[in-house]
Amino acid sequence: MRIRSLTTRLAIAAVAIGLVASGCSSNDEDAPPGSSASLGTTNDINPRDVGDLRDGGNLRLAISAFPANWNTLSNDGNDAEIGGIERPMMPRSFTTDAAGQLSINTDYFTDVQLTNTSPQQVTYTINPKAVWSDGTPITWADIQSQAHALSGADKAFLIANNIGFDRVEKVERGVDDRQAIITFKQHFAEWRGQFAGNTFLFPKSVTATADAFNKSLVDGITLTAGPFLVQSTDRAQGRIVLGRNPTWWGATPKLDTITYSVLDSSAQLLALKNNEIDAVGIGTRDDLKAAKDTPGIGIRRAPGNAWNHLTFNGAPGSPLADPKLRVAVSKAIDRQGIVTAIQNGLVENPKPLNNHIYIQGQVGYQDNSLGFDPAAAAKELDDLGWKLNGDVREKDGRKLEIRDVMYQEDTWVQIAQIIQQNLGAIGVKLNIETKPGKGYFTDVIQPGNFDVAQWTWVGDPFPLGSLNQIYGYNPNDLQGNYGRIGSPEINALIEQTVSELDPKKAMELANQLDRKVFEEGHSLPLMQSAGNVAVRADLANYGAAGLASLDYTKIGFVK
Repeated sequence: MRIRSLTTRLAIAAVAIGLVASGCSSNDEDAPPGSSASLGTTNDINPRDVGDLRDGGNLRLAISAFPANWNTLSNDGNDAEIGGIERPMMPRSFTTDAAGQLSINTDYFTDVQLTNTSPQQVTYTINPKAVWSDGTPITWADIQSQAHALSGADKAFLIANNIGFDRVEKVERGVDDRQAIITFKQHFAEWRGQFAGNTFLFPKSVTATADAFNKSLVDGITLTAGPFLVQSTDRAQGRIVLGRNPTWWGATPKLDTITYSVLDSSAQLLALKNNEIDAVGIGTRDDLKAAKDTPGIGIRRAPGNAWNHLTFNGAPGSPLADPKLRVAVSKAIDRQGIVTAIQNGLVENPKPLNNHIYIQGQVGYQDNSLGFDPAAAAKELDDLGWKLNGDVREKDGRKLEIRDVMYQEDTWVQIAQIIQQNLGAIGVKLNIETKPGKGYFTDVIQPGNFDVAQWTWVGDPFPLGSLNQIYGYNPNDLQGNYGRIGSPEINALIEQTVSELDPKKAMELANQLDRKVFEEGHSLPLMQSAGNVAVRADLANYGAAGLASLDYTKIGFVK
C-alpha cells in the first residue's frame, strides 16, 4: 500500500526515508559514502544488542502536522507521518529485513499461509497472547470486519485503498476465534500485503460501520496493540506522547516514551541542533553540512521506498483535462535537470525515477518514461491548437496557465521553480501556490483544488496492491487517484496484473501498465528518496531503515 506525505522530510524512520534536496551545485564530492547503494541492499540504524542500551529514555521526533484522522485506512488518514506514529502501536502480519524479505510477525501471528489457490485461500493464525490495549483478544472478527470495510461494497466507507479486499468472497472463523480464513473470489497477487507494510490491523470497533470508520478516530486513537500506546495528546501545543503499553505481551521496550512534536519543516534541523529532537531527514546540502558539524550528531543513510512526483488534475473542466495536453506538458519537464539540481552533493550520480510502480534497485524496475523532449512538446501543443501569443500560448481566448500546488517547503518550491522555467520555454505559464501542512490533503488535494500538485509517495514491499488505489479510474471511489485520471484500458491492465499469481508474469504486466500510465499523462515521477538522516549518535537501532522494519522494543540510547 502507498501512503502519502506532504513533506520531503520524513525523519520518522518507521516509514521509508524521505527525499532530500540541495542547492544547484554540480559537485557530488560531499555525497555521503554509500549514497549510490541500491534499494534493498543495506540499512543504517546503529545496530546494538539491547544489553548495550540503558533502560528508559524519550525518543523525540518531529511531525509537520497533527493527525487529521488516526485511521490510516481512511482517505483522510492515509499519511506517512500518521503511519509512522502508529507503527509502534498497531498489528501487522509481516516484518521485513533490509533486502525486503518477509518474515511472519510472531508478536501477532503464529502462522500466515496461502492454503489454497483454487479458490485462493489465506489462513491467518493469531498469536493467543495478542490483545488490544483494553485487554480484549485480537480475533478473526477484527480481520473479517476490516475486510468488509475495505471491500468497497459500501461506498460510505471512505477508504484509502481496497488492498485487494474487493476480491474477497468471505472471511470465516477457523479452528477457533484466533484463526481467520480468507477466501478470494478472484486471485490477488499481493495477498501478503493486506495486513502488512503500510497497512495495519484495526479493531472491529473502528471498521464495523462507515460512521466509526470515517469519524471515530478523528480526534485520537482508541484501542491499539503494540509495545507503546498513546499516553497523552495536546493539539494546542502540537505534541503526542507514546508510553509503554501495560498489556503488551512481547519484549519490554527499552524506551519509556516517544514524543512527536509538530514543527515546521524549516525548524526541524535547528531543533536537532538545539537538542530538542533526536532525528531529522536532511533537506539541503547546507543542512547536511550543518548536521555533520553538530557535535553528537551522525548521518545515517539507506535508500528508502519513497519518491516525489507531480500529479496532474484531469477532472472534467480542469485546464489539463485533455490527456494529450498533459503528455505534452510532461515532455517539457527536464526531470534529470531537477534531480541534478536537487540531489547533487547528497547522492552519487543522481538519476530521475522512470517508473510509477517499481523504484530503482527493486526487481522489476525499468525505464518506461516518455523522455524529455521540449521540441516535441511544443509541436504537440501547436497541433492541439495552443498557439504562442507573446510568452504564453492561447486557445479560444484562454491562456495556457496552470497552478502547481505544494506544501510550503523550500525543496518543493525549488522543484516548482525549475518546472516553471521548463514550461515557460514552451509557452506554458506555471503559477506556484504553497499551502500549510494542516489540511493539505483533506482540504486541497482530495477535493482536487490544483492543476498540478506535488507530494511524496511512500511505499512498502507490496507495490501491486496500490495499482487500483492510485491508477484505477473509479469515479465513485476516489481512493488515491486524486487527479481523477484513467481509462478502461488501464483498469483492465490493473485487473490482469493483480490477478496474476506468477510473480514474473505479474511484473511484466505491471511494466506494460506503467507505460500506459505515462501515456495517459496521469502523473510524473521525479526522483527517489536519497535517504540521509541526521541522528543523535547515541541512539541505537534507529535511523535510515531502508526497507527493514524497525523493532520498537529495541530502540534506545547506548549506556
